[in-house]
Amino acid sequence: MRTASTWANVPQGPPLQRIPLHVEGVWVDIAPGITEAFKADSFDKKINLGVGAYRDDEGKPYVLPSVRAAERKVVDSKLDKEYLGITGLPAFTKAAALLAYGAQSAPLKDERIAITQSISGTGALRIGAAFLERFYPGPKAVYLPNPSWANHAAILKDARLPMQKYRYYNPDTIGLDFDGMMADIRQAPEGSIFLFHACAHNPTGIDPTEEQWRQIGAAVKQAGHFPFFDMAYQGFASGDTNRDAFALRHFIAEGHPVILAQSFAKNMVGDGLSAPAPAPAPAPAQPRIQGLYGERVGAFSIVCESAAEKKRVDSQIKILVRPLYSNPPVHGARVAAAILNDDSLRAQWLAEVKGMADRIITMRALLRKHLEQVGSKRDWSHITSQIGMFAYTGLTADQMDRLAREHSVYATRDGRISVAGITTGNVERLAQAIHQVTG
Repeated sequence: MRTASTWANVPQGPPLQRIPLHVEGVWVDIAPGITEAFKADSFDKKINLGVGAYRDDEGKPYVLPSVRAAERKVVDSKLDKEYLGITGLPAFTKAAALLAYGAQSAPLKDERIAITQSISGTGALRIGAAFLERFYPGPKAVYLPNPSWANHAAILKDARLPMQKYRYYNPDTIGLDFDGMMADIRQAPEGSIFLFHACAHNPTGIDPTEEQWRQIGAAVKQAGHFPFFDMAYQGFASGDTNRDAFALRHFIAEGHPVILAQSFAKNMVGDGLSAPAPAPAPAPAQPRIQGLYGERVGAFSIVCESAAEKKRVDSQIKILVRPLYSNPPVHGARVAAAILNDDSLRAQWLAEVKGMADRIITMRALLRKHLEQVGSKRDWSHITSQIGMFAYTGLTADQMDRLAREHSVYATRDGRISVAGITTGNVERLAQAIHQVTG
């Protein structure tokens, strides 16, 4: 007779907010409950720099007008809700590949890219990790930048892939440890797998220059390594989808056999810079989305050597996906496809994405300007040299604690801030607070 519960030995897991980040050999816990602490603070000028989603200059979410128009177009089409095929909506996957690889891509022209719709970028990474675990013939260890998005490690662990780190962030310069990165690439066992953030490195906001990417690509090729690109911010980093795809496209042009995870959560969200679209005539309630965060739209692709190889790879992707989730959801993919395949909506979306990127770039410049104006003697050039939604400030855990305790400024204890939480209304107070805790 059973005397204890079947699950009696299942341990309590840590709060998800306490995901550890491995920075320069030290595991740093993200302080739990940033959002809860922010909400509990009664100060009317409190600032939340811990949010991982885009906000407008009033600190609010906003639906991109192009996304709203595309969704209205999809809903008005009154399409059925039948299951998609295992690899998703062809109109979406074809457009996603074109956006990432570019119209002049040789693998795209030769039809040797195997691609599947995924459950956002996380799902794409999970498919990629499972595919590597099953089929990659070389060393299975995956090298991640130090630090990296915390979920990368969790995804690799669940796919039973060993994880290694390569140097990336230099805390002394608050910049890229390029020499250390190159040394680690050269010293890794031949044929190792290296995961690269294609643009807007999360969490540091530090990207290699184009020339550095060329050198990285050459070192990877010389060592026979395999590149795995994670591209979550195409267009949202610089405001130019082609510029943000430089690293990926350069590697392909140099003959690297890459795999790619794409997310459409960040670059099809909302900017608040354009006037809202006119309200439609009253109608029965229709689904509305705050961008595509909640729609979980992504893609996973593999560049193959030939069309025949693509056919084999595609068959195995289907075998892998079928027991995972059978097939992906349809609505968000239809919205993304409506934008990417309509010349007018695509042009509107590109302009709005640039508006989002420009707001982030402007907030970086204003923060640096106000820090210098309040008399700070520190070098804050890294604030403007970094790119994307996140910035590594170089502040210590104690200084971040003081920001929260003394100034009602909330962010993670590793010194990372979400630039999307900075507005023209709070940037001056933020600079004064940072100056007071840094001396």
